Amino acid sequence: MTRELLIEQIRIKKSFLCIGLDSEYEKLPPHLFQNADPVFEFNKQIIESTHDLAVAYKPNLAFYESRGVAGWQSLEKTVRYLRRNYPEIFTIADAKRGDIGNTSLQYAKAFLDDESGLGFDAVTVAPYMGSDSVQPFMSYPEKWAIVLALTSNKGAVDFQLQPMESGLSLWQTALTECASWGTPENMMFVVGATQDSMFKKVRELVPNHFLLVPGVGAQGGSLEQVVMHGRNHEIGLIINASRSIIFASGGVDFASQARREASQMQQAMQALI
Repeated sequence: MTRELLIEQIRIKKSFLCIGLDSEYEKLPPHLFQNADPVFEFNKQIIESTHDLAVAYKPNLAFYESRGVAGWQSLEKTVRYLRRNYPEIFTIADAKRGDIGNTSLQYAKAFLDDESGLGFDAVTVAPYMGSDSVQPFMSYPEKWAIVLALTSNKGAVDFQLQPMESGLSLWQTALTECASWGTPENMMFVVGATQDSMFKKVRELVPNHFLLVPGVGAQGGSLEQVVMHGRNHEIGLIINASRSIIFASGGVDFASQARREASQMQQAMQALI
């Protein structure tokens, strides 16, 4: 998907909501287990109830890979369902890959290739191994690398927030270097919502790139603070919420309750736009 089409969807839906399909098998509503593939059925009903409110969906690969072949089949059916029925919606493989060049090339093919791979629009990437580990993910036209920059977990202090000799933190150095490998047309950055005090510094370094922002919702990040400090003239944000939406209910009404939560977020986003 091109940057222009993503921006158009944000304008049409008055939303920059991404719904994380962190479809943990043990938390699925019990009545879904009568289906041959309860994870796919869960995802499909979430998508059907929220697709007009969200501009993106983001399956977290851990919840699929942990189930072996069955999990991969659920993932493949989910992304193909989105591509077939809602091609205007941005799809993100939250895989956090990153390895030496030829290995990253195969990861890129697996997640981004429309013919032999899963055909996602984007994949999350860890940049620690350097440019040759990230560049293969930008070799597909109209596809995106979403690079981990400043995360919201407690362990971020271990490395990301450590000062360098330049006076900058490691995350600032990494962000600046990574931005030189791509463009705002094929690279985004992950910045956690619980780091809202840092968004002004992020925007000083990458004013035009989209930011994928997890941590709003169950993790306690503030939508208002993120938008206040992190938006640019094109919004430039994709705000992800997972558990607070998809597990708003554990009963037969899970899809309608997911829509209620997603609608509240969309309305809040519309007010902030």
